[in-house]
Amino acid sequence: MGGLFSAKLNAEGNYDPSPFTLFMATSSKTKYKAQEFPTKYTGQKTILVVCTDDGHLKMANDKVFNTGNHPVEMFVPMLHMSDAGFKFDIATSSGKGVVLEMWAYPTKDARVKGLHDEVRKMMESPKKLADIPNLDPYAAIFIPGGHGCMLNLPSNVALGKLLNIAHARALPTVTLCHGPSAFLSTCVDGTGQSECAYKGYKTMCFTDKTDAFTPSIGYLPGHMPWKVQECLEAKGVQVLNKSESGAVHQDRELITGDSPDAAQNLGKLAAPLILKYAQDNRL
Repeated sequence: MGGLFSAKLNAEGNYDPSPFTLFMATSSKTKYKAQEFPTKYTGQKTILVVCTDDGHLKMANDKVFNTGNHPVEMFVPMLHMSDAGFKFDIATSSGKGVVLEMWAYPTKDARVKGLHDEVRKMMESPKKLADIPNLDPYAAIFIPGGHGCMLNLPSNVALGKLLNIAHARALPTVTLCHGPSAFLSTCVDGTGQSECAYKGYKTMCFTDKTDAFTPSIGYLPGHMPWKVQECLEAKGVQVLNKSESGAVHQDRELITGDSPDAAQNLGKLAAPLILKYAQDNRL
């Protein structure tokens, strides 16, 4: 029984989730269901998708979790944004390629695979965040989840500056699961800000409580090196959810979801709001 509930050492010397986790928490198809948009976006602004370029999360016990962006958390909201008429621009911290949690890839979901093919070249050769001077070309920011977002996005000065610009403009900012860790970038040294841009905001986030539980079933190979929820709350951001149920929430320009299960709900909520923002602001 122990093997079923233990994280598995892979060929690269890192750890994938346990067989039990993969059986319970992944699927070959997503919950994506298209929504109708009587009027679609036809302008030139794109959505900036901020991804991770690092897939190696060292746990408190020094074991390395094989992570990245969760593909369902990335592609399902993007499908809704695409349905609304938007195209994408992709960026990472270093300009190196996007890293996905391929163990969670929905291999039989034709719509996800189709969108992946459309943006594959951008994912392989994304922009470097520091090379993006402003948000003038964009209608929204989307930060997909996955534990990989915790690695270098929370400390990225360029991302912090862009999120501060987005906050000042009330530009729709969409994220889920561990993606809210990126909010911490808004007040790191070099941004010129001492307070988190989202102090006083309410957000959904993958909870510290669940992260502390998952090593017992082998999702993670050890306990977290730091706690996202705790760090957000220390900066004055209110995490609404006590567990993960697929819940989503909008607080002003911030549109958030609690987990991979929120991907469909988040896309359904966010895409019309981004479209309305673009229409209202004549983008």
